[in-house]
Amino acid sequence: MSKKPTFTEQLRQAIREAPVTRYQIWQDTGIGQPLLSKFLSGDCGLSLETVDTLTEYLGLELKPTKKRTRRRET
Repeated sequence: MSKKPTFTEQLRQAIREAPVTRYQIWQDTGIGQPLLSKFLSGDCGLSLETVDTLTEYLGLELKPTKKRTRRRET
């Protein structure tokens, strides 16, 4: 069974595959090219505010996956 990509990995892929340049993302969102480059290379993470901005800009949304069942401790 293959492991599903993390949200971070999916966001990185969406940025790389976006039909616009990182320069255009910066112009449209205010998120600097150096930050995007560091994020894409795995050198830093992003604040939730920045993630919100990017997901809205790229037309992404976070959806729940199949719910895991938790075992109740007795």
